[in-house]
Amino acid sequence: MKSNTEAILSTSTTAISVAETVRGTQEFLPKSKSRWLNTLKLTSLALAFSTAMFSSLSHAELGEPEKEDLTFGFIKLTDMAPIAIAYEKGYFEDEGLYVTIEAQANWKVLLDGVIDGRLDGAHMLAGQPIAATMGYGTKAEIITPFSMDLNGNGITVSNEVWKKMKPGLAKDASGKPVHPIKADALKPVVEQYNAEGKPFKMGMVFPVSTHNYELRYWLAAGGIHPGYYAPHKGDTSGQLDADALLSVTPPPQMPSTLESGTIYGYCVGEPWNQQAVFKGIGVPVVTDYEIWKNNPEKVFGITAEFAKKYPNTTIRLTRALIRAAKWLDDNNNGNRPEAVKILAQSNYVGADYDVIANSMTGTFEYEKGDKREVPDFNVFFRHHATYPYYSDAIWYLTQMRRWGQISDDKSDDWYKDLAKKVYRPDIYQAAAESLIADKLIGKDEFPDFAQETGYRKPQKHFIDNIVYDGTQPNAYLSKFAIGLKAGDRL
Repeated sequence: MKSNTEAILSTSTTAISVAETVRGTQEFLPKSKSRWLNTLKLTSLALAFSTAMFSSLSHAELGEPEKEDLTFGFIKLTDMAPIAIAYEKGYFEDEGLYVTIEAQANWKVLLDGVIDGRLDGAHMLAGQPIAATMGYGTKAEIITPFSMDLNGNGITVSNEVWKKMKPGLAKDASGKPVHPIKADALKPVVEQYNAEGKPFKMGMVFPVSTHNYELRYWLAAGGIHPGYYAPHKGDTSGQLDADALLSVTPPPQMPSTLESGTIYGYCVGEPWNQQAVFKGIGVPVVTDYEIWKNNPEKVFGITAEFAKKYPNTTIRLTRALIRAAKWLDDNNNGNRPEAVKILAQSNYVGADYDVIANSMTGTFEYEKGDKREVPDFNVFFRHHATYPYYSDAIWYLTQMRRWGQISDDKSDDWYKDLAKKVYRPDIYQAAAESLIADKLIGKDEFPDFAQETGYRKPQKHFIDNIVYDGTQPNAYLSKFAIGLKAGDRL
């Protein structure tokens, strides 16, 4: 007979399956292997959600985790922090979960590990569960019950490119460049390089990464074409008709690849933009907070099969991650120095404390010595950062369509239906309601679940001032001067 929790998850009108888990290279041993019996009772669990909105809350009792020993994967970036903090602060153990954490060589290895079951869950690019479920690249059903963070990325260019950009920039009273810096300032540099027979090469971390789409968005807003994909023609280079050639470079290798001259710029998460500043090899020119204020970044991915087979475990791991995210933002970022010490360990991010702290503690350094206050550069909990909004998933899908990874027109309903297969606010709500019932987090710190539709209000804070409404994806696509629109096919 199914438990109450399992019934809630399996009867959700959009309950589906997800791919598998990720493999890695470095690992932590679980803090404890004692098999204490966790008798914590949780009440007021979960909503089963409909295709458009959430239904009434069901009261249930969460049982013991069906699977206690878990292995999670991550890439060495500061936004993996909720996993590290949930481990270090004992939040996983509070749920009766004994977690091993393994660093992965790159996003492809990580994704394959989830799919083949070597990992039970992973810190993922938001585009990975979406693309896999859609069947772009690898076909596998992966879901996310938890959004890991907002913001956290930047675009860095080489010193040579910066010297060419800087003279044309507006300056403030102190002589420093006025931000945000738009790609308009880069366009003449790209044109010069191309005229000299030097293709303008830039790095991003993965074809379905936020970094790819943010870099493309910034370039296109400045009149620089970042190129198209044409998978129906067997072309997955993303460089068709491109003014700037984008290719994949693993995050930790970005600075050295820039220094070698293989690429002239890149988009990556921290600490690899600040590393370029510390090494004196490049200048971050814009953050993703300036491209799209409070944009969604990474997610925690599990297979749909895992969620179906282990519903109690799924809610419990989500509870632990939510608590970790809240700790990271508590006390007006007052816990961040401690978090930086943890992340600086070689088995997590492994960069110098000062490099990680440069952005993690609420500042960001552009040109050497030009350090500015950016308190929301990394957001883990506030602004409902952890809630998996359908509209976030749909934005990624619009960019996949804009640049040709989705070859043909799709209806608005297609976008919405796919988003509901991947983003699982029903699971998130079950975890959140139980935390509220346990008086671990206040009700007012979560979205109003009774009113929540899964769609953010239209978002206006983009670098090109184009408004994004997740309920109207095709209308949104029609607003761009560069990119595929309805009826377009390469």
